[in-house]
Amino acid sequence: MFSKMGNVYMITKANMVTYRGPTMVANTLHACAILLKRNKDWDWFINLSASDYPLVTQDDLLYAFSALNRDLNFIEHTSELGWKLDKRAMPLIIDPGLYLSTKTEVVWASQKRKLPTAFKLFTGSAWTVLSRPFIEFIIMGWDNLPRTLLMYYTNFISSPEGYFQTVVCNVPEFAKTVVNHDMHFIKWDNPPKQHPHILSLNELGKMIMSNAAFARKFNQDDPVLDKIDADLLGRVNVSFTPGAWCSGKLKCSEVGDINKIKPGPGARRLRHLLDRLAMKAYLGQDQCR
Repeated sequence: MFSKMGNVYMITKANMVTYRGPTMVANTLHACAILLKRNKDWDWFINLSASDYPLVTQDDLLYAFSALNRDLNFIEHTSELGWKLDKRAMPLIIDPGLYLSTKTEVVWASQKRKLPTAFKLFTGSAWTVLSRPFIEFIIMGWDNLPRTLLMYYTNFISSPEGYFQTVVCNVPEFAKTVVNHDMHFIKWDNPPKQHPHILSLNELGKMIMSNAAFARKFNQDDPVLDKIDADLLGRVNVSFTPGAWCSGKLKCSEVGDINKIKPGPGARRLRHLLDRLAMKAYLGQDQCR
């Protein structure tokens, strides 16, 4: 099916990625660059991990986003770094994944650095939905800021939680496109710790009520994933999530009309969330503060 559709691209040479290191940002930028090169027919780039799971079908997602301004960027962010100023912005780290072929932990330097004055720091969720214009701005780099910040965040712990936030909010053209949401349901401690809670069947109702497109984190093969498949995605027997494109005697064994979509209840939930968030962005509320 992947071969028939021709829309799944694998990075054949794996990148070395160090947890909490800048190689995580580099890997995301690599994927963005490949998508720009291989396909011109897309509007948003969504980064997900193996611990994420969808709460809506692909048809739901397409339908809900279809009415939106294509310039919007869904990046959870804040300039109130709090404890992160001392624990992340000032320490210096080196990511061995940049120069070693074996995986190891980041290395902490003994010295600290001053906070920047040439730009304002922002932090937030590592999970984003980025517009094509913003991706082009970062990858093609007609302004030097994306490169400058990429070099700055090379020595910044947990850089995926700051790089995109700081770039978008320091460029007036893109700051007005920011939506302060990451499209995820995530359960944190208060105040948040390093990792969120592992989700289970106990949180399924809250996931649905959040109207989010995705949720995280999940354990592998947790029963809640089967429940999401059955109740939200209509997915059975480890098959594809059905959509209007499905055809063939055996459901989804053939590719039908790829331009047709069949939104379900998930589309209505997600559209409700997106309408509210898009209005706040239109009014310039909750952006880069």
